[in-house]
Amino acid sequence: SPGGTPKPPSPKNAPAMPSVDLFLGPLIQCAEAATLGMPFEVWKTRMGRFRQEGTLEAFANIYKQGGVKAFWAGTGPKMIESGSKGMILMYAKEGINDNLRRAGVGPTLAGVLAGAGGGIAQVSVMGPCTYLVTGAVNNPGVPLTRRIAETYARGGLKAFYPGGTAIAFRQATNWASRQGFTEFIRHRMKVALHGDQNARLTKAQEVGAGVIGGTLACWNHPFEVARIEAQTLGNMGKPVGGMVTVMRDIVRVDGVGGLFRGIVPRVGLGIWQTLFMVTGAKLIKDELQKREWIAVPEVQVASPHEPKIDPKKNKDQ
Repeated sequence: SPGGTPKPPSPKNAPAMPSVDLFLGPLIQCAEAATLGMPFEVWKTRMGRFRQEGTLEAFANIYKQGGVKAFWAGTGPKMIESGSKGMILMYAKEGINDNLRRAGVGPTLAGVLAGAGGGIAQVSVMGPCTYLVTGAVNNPGVPLTRRIAETYARGGLKAFYPGGTAIAFRQATNWASRQGFTEFIRHRMKVALHGDQNARLTKAQEVGAGVIGGTLACWNHPFEVARIEAQTLGNMGKPVGGMVTVMRDIVRVDGVGGLFRGIVPRVGLGIWQTLFMVTGAKLIKDELQKREWIAVPEVQVASPHEPKIDPKKNKDQ
């Protein structure tokens, strides 16, 4: 009953870390990257490296470099990255979020902590993959196998992780912000549009919350510019300093504005990724729970993001 004590979670019905996330993560993240994710990534990466180019100028130069295909440069390593990081992100993020919500943590704070945990967990696979994608975008004439061989000869596995600190900061703040901002906006929209914090948003409203959350999450763009610069230097075989050193060098050459080059495609990418990995993941899992293909936790929330809902009652609506 609403006023009673919630039943404790059943290990059978509500696993602490649902294995379905291991399958959903790679599928959703690869779909995101294969569509508009890669063009935004390539556009953003070029602007982060060639910081003297304007937004439209960078777009045109990519097209001149290889036509439409140039916007999907580095797709091979990107698909490997997307599959592996999508699996890690969904499993860690959703598992942390579920358990925090069970413990009574509010949706916004749970989203921030879960997003940060999932983002940090991604770094192990993202370092080498983003390194290879950055190299493919900024120096497209080098075959992938040659780039891997030269990098390994230069410094072993460690050579694939230049800018690792910047990646860790970016990923932690990326998903903490995307998940947290989206949950905050969702809560506000429920109250403003439906007068009830426990209301269900329509799919269009969920998408709107994801767009706003993905946009606000781009406040951390300087970490991304530092990551691109560090990985570009690594691809060129040049010494790479720490994150603060890289940022200081960028400001010295290009001013503070240099840390925000590529913000337009980054906003596009942030929105696209949020719609897939936050909003899309939630809608898919809600639908699977509605069809009773996966379990609904018998606790305070029926999904990682919603207040408790009676699955049988909801099914009849």
